[in-house]
Formats: sequence, C-alpha cells, structure tokens
Amino acid sequence: METNLCVAGFGGQGVMSLGKFLADATCNSTDKNVTFFPSYGAEQRGGTANCFVVISDEDIGAPLGDVMDDLIVMNGPSLAKFLPTLKKGGRLFINSSIVPDKIDREDVTLIKAPVTELALEMGNSKVLNVIMLGVYVGYTEVIEPAIVWDTIEHKLASKPKLLPLNKKAFEKGLELGRAQR
Repeated sequence: METNLCVAGFGGQGVMSLGKFLADATCNSTDKNVTFFPSYGAEQRGGTANCFVVISDEDIGAPLGDVMDDLIVMNGPSLAKFLPTLKKGGRLFINSSIVPDKIDREDVTLIKAPVTELALEMGNSKVLNVIMLGVYVGYTEVIEPAIVWDTIEHKLASKPKLLPLNKKAFEKGLELGRAQR
C-alpha cells in the first residue's frame, strides 16, 4: 500500500515540520519506505510552503506524484492550489479556523479541524501543526501515534520546555481525528 500526502500552507505554520515528523517517524521506526520532498515559496515566513510525503510498503519510484491520496491544507490559497491534485475518494484535512467552508468537491472525504483556534486557546499558535499531525494520524492510522510522539519528543529534546504543550497538542489532534473516523 502507498499513501501520497501533500501538506500545504503559509511559511511559519509548521508545514515542513509536520511532514518531517511524519516522514522521520515512519523511516526510523517502521519497515515502510518513505520520501519527504519540501517546496518553499520565495519567502519563508508568510510565503507559500508545501511538502510531499510518500509512505509505501514497496519501493517508491518517484518522490512525489501528480495525484494525492491525502491533502492537508492550512490556508485558503493552498486549498485552491492543491485541491485539484486530490484523487477521487481522497481525504482532505483542512484547518477550518481559516480555510473557507465551501469545498467544491463531493467526491472526497472532508476532515475539519480548527487547529489555529485550538493552538491559540492552548496559548501558542506554533503548535497548530502538531495538532494537525495528530488529526491526520488519529484519522488515518497510517502510523502508530506512539511512534510519531517519540519522534516529536526526540526532535524537541533540546527544548524540553516545549514538550508538555506539544504533547497536549498532539493528543488533542489525535482525539479530533479519531472522532471523525
């Protein structure tokens, strides 16, 4: 089985970190093959940012394809740009705090999560990506949540003060994702 995922948003929303956490967790703790392909806009913070993650039981022929199984969009412009790449029957994860409700496709599964709003309620907008990662993992079960958390914990080990909030954010995301299954 192969899963092609695109994560897209503005620079500063943690798009790359989300994709990298997922790719690293899969690569370091499973026997699956994985690729991670980042793409930055002209600016970093505030500019466009997207990445592609492919997870497969088989060899991966190309780091990214034209058709996505799953799409995570963190803002409206990313929805407009990448929605056409989502295959029929694909799963669309949206940051419903800032992405318009109107989705022009009825042939995809829509999973909404107000991650910007939740991150602000938690006191730090920078955890919105960790919440969305939790939503994705909780909904898809593409990889065990404990493996993903271990990767996040390892990556943030030099900043131990960030761990409790990120753990809370990840668990909130898992809860939201599982609830929409």
